[in-house]
Amino acid sequence: MKKRIAAIMVCTVMNFYLANNSANRAAFGAESPTDKIRVLLTTGGHGFQEKEFFAFWNSLSEVTWREGKCIKSGEPFTPENLKNIDVIVAYDMAQGITADQQAAFKAFLARGGGLVATHHSIASWQDWPDYERIIGVKYFLKPAERDGKKYSKSGYKHDVNMKVHIADSKHPITRGLSDFEIRDETYVGYLVHPDVHVLLTTDEPTNEKTLMWTRQEGKARVVFYQLGHDNKAWTNSNYKTLLVRAIQWAAGQLN
Repeated sequence: MKKRIAAIMVCTVMNFYLANNSANRAAFGAESPTDKIRVLLTTGGHGFQEKEFFAFWNSLSEVTWREGKCIKSGEPFTPENLKNIDVIVAYDMAQGITADQQAAFKAFLARGGGLVATHHSIASWQDWPDYERIIGVKYFLKPAERDGKKYSKSGYKHDVNMKVHIADSKHPITRGLSDFEIRDETYVGYLVHPDVHVLLTTDEPTNEKTLMWTRQEGKARVVFYQLGHDNKAWTNSNYKTLLVRAIQWAAGQLN
C-alpha cells in the first residue's frame, strides 16, 4: 500500500509539472506549427534565480521556449535539437564545446537561425575563437594579449544602478524607446569588435561603454545584450521590451 501511495504521489507531481510547463518547455515538433518564435534557451556554467527566471520567460507571450542545459559542454547543440528552433537565446557561461557541437551551432546560423547572447554568455566558450567573432566581443576570464596589447582579467560588480542610453533610436529593436535606468550587474574590461552596430551605451564607470549591439553572421542575425543578471533586471519593463524585440529581430520579424 505504501509503495502504491508513493507511486501515485510521484505521478501526481509529474503530471502537475508537465501540465504547467509543457506549453513553453516542450520539444518543438514540425507536426505542431506555431505562430510564436521557437526559442532554445541555453543555461549552465553559472548560477541564477531559476524560479524567477523561468517565470519571466513564461510571461513572454511572443515566444515558445525550451531550456537547453549545458552540463559539461554544449550538449544542446545537435542537428536534431536545433532542427525546429528559430532563435537561440544564450544565458549560459559554459565551456568545453566539442567540434561536433560547434559544427551544429554554426550550421544553425548558416541556415539563418538567429542568436541573442545575453549577460554572462559573454564569457562562454573561451577557447572557441568563432564564438567571440559571432557575438562580437571577448570577455577575459584570465589576462591575455591581443595585437601587442595586454588585457587584464575582465571585472564585474553586482547591484549597480546603471543609466542606459539609446545609441540608435531608428533601429527596430530600440525605436520609440527612451533612455532608462536599471539595477543590474556591470561588466568592465571586455573587448568589443569593430564590426558591431551599437544600440545601447552607458556612462557607468564600472561598465564598458557598449551594452547592446547587433551584427550579421552570414544569413544569421546576431544580438548581444549585456543586461539581465537577476530578477531586478528581468522585472524592468525596458529590459523585457528590448529582449523581446531582440528575439523578434533575430528571427527576421522586425525590419
